Amino acid sequence: MDEYVQFIKRIGIVGISNILISLSGLIFIPIITKNFSTADYGVWAQVNTLIALVPNIVNLGLPYTMVRFLAAEKDKSVIKQSFYSMMLLVLASTLVMIVLFLIFSHQIADALFDGSMQIMLIVTVISFLACINLMLLSYFRTFQQIGFYSTFLVLQTYIGVGASIILTLMNNPIEVVVLGLLSGYLFVFIAMAVLIVKDLGLTTKFKSLKEELKFAIPTVPNNVSSWVVDSSDKFVIGIFLGSAAVGCYSPGYALGSILLMFLTPFAVLLPAVLPEYFESGDMDKVDTFLSYSMKYYLLITIPAAVGMSLLSKPLLYILTTTVIADNGFMITPLVAVGAIFMGIYGIVNNIIILEKKTTILGYIWISVAVLNIVLNIFSVPYLGIYGAGLATLICYFFAFAVTLIYSNKYARLPFDYMSIAKILISSVIMGVFVSFANPSGIIGILIVIAVAVVIYFAILLLLKGIDKKEIDLIKSMI
Repeated sequence: MDEYVQFIKRIGIVGISNILISLSGLIFIPIITKNFSTADYGVWAQVNTLIALVPNIVNLGLPYTMVRFLAAEKDKSVIKQSFYSMMLLVLASTLVMIVLFLIFSHQIADALFDGSMQIMLIVTVISFLACINLMLLSYFRTFQQIGFYSTFLVLQTYIGVGASIILTLMNNPIEVVVLGLLSGYLFVFIAMAVLIVKDLGLTTKFKSLKEELKFAIPTVPNNVSSWVVDSSDKFVIGIFLGSAAVGCYSPGYALGSILLMFLTPFAVLLPAVLPEYFESGDMDKVDTFLSYSMKYYLLITIPAAVGMSLLSKPLLYILTTTVIADNGFMITPLVAVGAIFMGIYGIVNNIIILEKKTTILGYIWISVAVLNIVLNIFSVPYLGIYGAGLATLICYFFAFAVTLIYSNKYARLPFDYMSIAKILISSVIMGVFVSFANPSGIIGILIVIAVAVVIYFAILLLLKGIDKKEIDLIKSMI
């Protein structure tokens, strides 16, 4: 029981940090959309999209590999050699990325940033720090130093967003506002580097990464393809419909994808927790952790998807402009439902990863990426931004379905179908209330959300969707 309590505590820490990170985006949306044109907001979205892409390629799958190979390692000399060897390889890869960015800077700036070379240069520097920071963050994740991991993630986000808010309120152009993001990445890089060097020291001894790269390289298509599904739709919309359409699409997408923040704690902790039990042959523990994770994820995200979908339009009226809300509110339910499937995938895929069958995931996500690009190219010109939202939903479902088929070959799938049915029933009843309430204004929305939460959990308790063992677990955790 103590192991599960500790696991849930860590989930809580990472979960809170990701809620804070998601809220930072919602805080900035009304500020930037009401101080800049929709096209300028579209440029801002493209900046964040590109920064999210680069580490998925440049880091060569090594952040996740560090977790898989070093989480159970006790020998500090082995940890030191492995960590610095991975860092050296990522540094070399990152320098190659910088050279390519500089060579093609004009083409990238014209395609994504309305020709702004200033933004292009800032994004190049941020991308470099994003790659290095991801490796440093993975160190704290690997050794379950969750306090440091969560703190640095929150600081990286809030320092950058805070600086960008100040620059916006000082009436600076978007080119200067983007500079605010750099401050967060730089501060956190210095702080993490100091702590890790203090903990490990330095070394001039490096090791071969042949085995690690054999595991890591197949995950790169997975990471890139995941980004393609999550973000390339903005590039396609920008090419076919322009930056203003990206500005209408992004807030609705952001609301729907908030649900993925509930996946992050499980995605961070499960790969660090499960290998020890898997390597010792304790599959009962592996099954228990996966089952708890699946139930708690769906317990939160299914009602959240229902509520977010029904409240999308009034929320966007508050957060953005009338034009954005009227054009983009239907994107939220498409992305929210897709996020549920993506979350299930993110938990179940641990079965494949424990078996070191990462090549399977690579093939799955290459297929998903191709499907996403094809769907976007054919649907966006005819269905507009709604075509992109629909493509996202289809691709998330495809990844979910295929991963379930493969995972079932290696282990029992972690589904409690009776609990899922009770969660669905409770969510539907809650959704009926939200639909009839039809709130407007921030106070009205907050009141309806509070009442909806009470209704949902009251029905869930009546249906015994949460049993006494789980209630006792939560009590013992507190």
